Amino acid sequence: MLSIGQMSKVCGVSVKTLRHYEKIGLLMPQKTDELNGYRYYEDSQIGTMLLIGRLKRYGFSLMDIQKLLAITDNRQLQKQLSNQKFRLERQMEHLALTIREMGLHLEDFKRTGDIMNYQNQYEIIVKESKELVLLTKRQKMSVEEFGIYYGKIYEKIAREHLTADGIVMAMYHDQEFDPAYSDIEVGVGIKEREKAEVILPPCLCATTIHKGPYSGLPDAYGAIVSWMNANGYKMSGMPYEIYVKAHFDNVPPDEWVTEIFFPVKK
Repeated sequence: MLSIGQMSKVCGVSVKTLRHYEKIGLLMPQKTDELNGYRYYEDSQIGTMLLIGRLKRYGFSLMDIQKLLAITDNRQLQKQLSNQKFRLERQMEHLALTIREMGLHLEDFKRTGDIMNYQNQYEIIVKESKELVLLTKRQKMSVEEFGIYYGKIYEKIAREHLTADGIVMAMYHDQEFDPAYSDIEVGVGIKEREKAEVILPPCLCATTIHKGPYSGLPDAYGAIVSWMNANGYKMSGMPYEIYVKAHFDNVPPDEWVTEIFFPVKK
């Protein structure tokens, strides 16, 4: 058997960590001496400790790891690992986009000497919006869940032999925005007006075009709101986005084009 010190050295973790894992029930010593309180571990527990360390590197919390170690069905365990791999891949994509965005920002800052110059690159236009004939799904959802609900809409379009007209949009109903959980209505335009679930009539809108990843959309929203305040306009409805070019079109994030609409009145 291994003392707690030997276990610490072999597995590359501190004694403090091993004591914490014991406290939360993640990895219990095989034996505790009643007289001196010394902890001892079986050789077989080395593998478990090394697996815990690897699962931590994969981004699982200690609570998640405790649940994973209790799973006896290999298929379920493989599914949990696959899901985490997918999440890490999305995080890597997001990080790559952030690095790209930071590089462009730094170039612009060097050129202009103004760290906020990028906010001045939006042209705001007031125009009458077009009528939107839509199938929609409104749900408390995260931004990452958009694809799920667009999928449900397209399933209905195929099932009912409807014709998509190329409009893909989203409307935000909450007064505050939480990317993890907001009242969002995603919609797809259709040509069959009589089958529409929502029809947005034409209205006066302050609009702008955002080019690039969605992480930069707040800059466009801020530009519209600042322009409205400076020009005597106020909102008269919920803002919405139309995805002119997006990941649906199999183009890289740098080429995404989003048109933003703020219904307004003087």
